[in-house]
Amino acid sequence: MKRREFIALLGGVAASTPFAALAQQPAGRVYRVGYFAIQSRERSLHLIKAFEDGLRSLGYRVGENVVIEYRFADGEMERLPALAIDLVGLGVDIIVTGNNVTTVAAMKATTTIPIVMTNSAEPVSAGLVASLARPGGNVTGFSSEPGDEINGKRLEFLKDTLPNLSRVGILWNPDFAPNQDRLTSVREATQALGLTFVPTEARGPDALEQAFATMVRERAQVLIVLSDGVLFNHRGPIGVMAVRNRLPAISAVREYAEAGFLLSYGIDLPDQFRRSAAFVDKIFKGAKPGDLPVERPTKFELVVNLKTATALGLTVPPTVLARADEVIE
Repeated sequence: MKRREFIALLGGVAASTPFAALAQQPAGRVYRVGYFAIQSRERSLHLIKAFEDGLRSLGYRVGENVVIEYRFADGEMERLPALAIDLVGLGVDIIVTGNNVTTVAAMKATTTIPIVMTNSAEPVSAGLVASLARPGGNVTGFSSEPGDEINGKRLEFLKDTLPNLSRVGILWNPDFAPNQDRLTSVREATQALGLTFVPTEARGPDALEQAFATMVRERAQVLIVLSDGVLFNHRGPIGVMAVRNRLPAISAVREYAEAGFLLSYGIDLPDQFRRSAAFVDKIFKGAKPGDLPVERPTKFELVVNLKTATALGLTVPPTVLARADEVIE
């Protein structure tokens, strides 16, 4: 049940009007964009579509006045450096990256080709930009962090679903630098709600079974996953383990709910890929990436997976369902 389908329909009508044709590029110029993702092509199709839709709305036509060179690591982080070097060797005009690890790989491969981040976690503390207002260097784009208050919202959704909630399990990867700040924020949010905080580390898939065993032993009642590239790529197994261990789980983007988490609440990732085309357009027209402020997300969505609720024996309250942007049945 997608309440935004009507809005999407209106957007499609708008995109078909002559307004998009108002965007102007130099006659005869064909731009080359490097699209750099840690996921496979198959798992990126909805994001690719959103990005290409964004370009189309600005007057770019893939295969005519813009060529996109796609590179996918298929979840294998060790492939990222070589793929980034490959894109640089092609002489692309700009590189569009996904999360922090692809941005870092691109930054190591070039200090001159502009890089547009579509989904960066804590880009300042992660060393991707000097500041949000003046990024400096050759990198700009979107932050995925709206602020600490979002952790409180996720906890509220869990508490509304489980009124007797007292112990919150946190699954996090300590190798992902921004997670230290995130963990502090979640700890403060749990304390503010009078909840007990149960953090558990997992650096990779081999650590997941032990992490869940620890949370069960510590009597965690729910699970919050601090999303990073590693845990995102293994969201399917995490979702299965969460149901098996009777832990209603929540994380940042809809892909987690689609993978079997009870809830997801956070940025609308396709929307950020769509809007990243505006950064590409500005840079093509002469703007320097270091002068374009990094933008925080403005659009958030709540997704509820009722199939998972049934598997867990839970009834999602009408108040939560009424706020959902999508319900998976």
